[in-house]
Amino acid sequence: MRIAAAALALLLSACATGRGAERAPDRPWTVTRLVPGSAFHGVHGIRLAPDGKLYAGSVVGQSLYRIDPETGSASLVVGPPQGQADDIAFGPGGQMVWTAISQGIVYSRIGEGPITELAKIPSINSIAFSRDGKRLFAAQVFGGDDLWELDPAGAKPPRKIKEKLGGFNSFWPGPDGWLYGPLWFKGQVVRINPDTGELRVVAQGVGVPASVKFDSRDNLYVIDTATGQFLRVDRETGQVSLVVQLQPSLDNFTIGPNDHAFVTNMADNGVQEIDLRGQRIRQVMRGALANPTDIAVGSGPGGETIYVADTFAFRAVDAKTGAVRDLERAHAAGSRLTYPSAVGAGARHVVVPSGASVLLYDRTTGGYARTVGGFGAVADAVELADGDILAIERSGRLVRARGETRTVVAEGLGAVTSLAVREGAAYLAQPMAGQVTRVDLGSGAKTALATGLNMPRALDVAPDGAVVVLEVGAKQVTRIDPRGGRSVIAANLPVGWITKPIPMGGGVAVGPSGVVYVSSDVENAIYRISR
Repeated sequence: MRIAAAALALLLSACATGRGAERAPDRPWTVTRLVPGSAFHGVHGIRLAPDGKLYAGSVVGQSLYRIDPETGSASLVVGPPQGQADDIAFGPGGQMVWTAISQGIVYSRIGEGPITELAKIPSINSIAFSRDGKRLFAAQVFGGDDLWELDPAGAKPPRKIKEKLGGFNSFWPGPDGWLYGPLWFKGQVVRINPDTGELRVVAQGVGVPASVKFDSRDNLYVIDTATGQFLRVDRETGQVSLVVQLQPSLDNFTIGPNDHAFVTNMADNGVQEIDLRGQRIRQVMRGALANPTDIAVGSGPGGETIYVADTFAFRAVDAKTGAVRDLERAHAAGSRLTYPSAVGAGARHVVVPSGASVLLYDRTTGGYARTVGGFGAVADAVELADGDILAIERSGRLVRARGETRTVVAEGLGAVTSLAVREGAAYLAQPMAGQVTRVDLGSGAKTALATGLNMPRALDVAPDGAVVVLEVGAKQVTRIDPRGGRSVIAANLPVGWITKPIPMGGGVAVGPSGVVYVSSDVENAIYRISR
């Protein structure tokens, strides 16, 4: 979905919503795009089809794409939810299979025919056919750890080959009939006999190996996600040598008959082509952002900075120029990030929830400062003026952390996806309830500030006390005036790529200047709304 700036600037400042008296703004709001968009929503599996076409999959975006390697354009082949593809393989007769890791499903499609479920295995991740195309193999990674043989027709049940491998990620059949692959959690490249389950180590000390492939001359290659190294492995000696240096957060790669490799990078939302014979690198496509799920704004001597929870990276954006810089990447060596989905900017720190903890980054340097733990699974968090951390847990508890003390401010709040604080009160976005709730931080008293909203995914509080809400179901930003009434300040926004079971992306933040910023999970872009 692409929207021209003129269309985005549709203003509904005087519209009546039937939800309270409207107050017309003094000047109209204008919407402009600050950071350009990109294809995918994080890119993972990649594979060349027998006809030479290039395919790539996105797990978070639940989509399967076809890429033109010459122009760098991508077209949607299968959308959500069936398009979720962590790895892809092609077999005889035009069969394409792919793994939906979070759904635990192996999908199959022959030509342009219907999509069928080939197998159901929790956390199924990597997949490949044998060299003759007669056998199909798949492995579980992260939520499972076993290697399976599947019936390409789906008639026979899966056969377990070996269990508890250590993360047999994207693998490939070797010239000896064994399966060669990385062990993500052990830093090894191994080979496995698909008939007996025998495992032998080929190479060690790779770091975080993500994928292995053979070229046309049966040279073996592996990528290291943590360091960004593209490596060659000597199958006889186990010696590992650097071919080219890329950026961290690599995910997968494929090699064509001309010995050109195509490599995916999750954080870059991009694909690079490597001429393995000439060792030349070409950027096929790349996004400024990968999959922005939430944003926050802080100000300093240089102006306002937008902090982005970008799923595969934590980033900062110059609010004047739109320039994007990395603060930390997921899966990079030494990184503390999991997959960030929320971010908050305090006076001294930027806070990024990570599981049951909150990571704090220094506002001045952008560097990691410390970790605050002791929570349940955190959905969003903010740093208060006194340095305390306020977090909303996915269980619906609002918890305040002061030193080693954890105090429950309120509970029973249901599904909350966004948190903002102003003048002793917390404001919570509850998308499934269609509501914004105000919680008094002193007493814990809860008040419904606004109801009847259409999937309010994110919110922030403006300098004048108005609560600004991103309604992804309505694709609009709504301003709730502290003096009563509400108004839509921007409509027809490109948000709401994934809304079931809950909205997964799209954020809103208000700077000290009063400018509103919105992250688009549809385009992977950031918009500025000002007047």
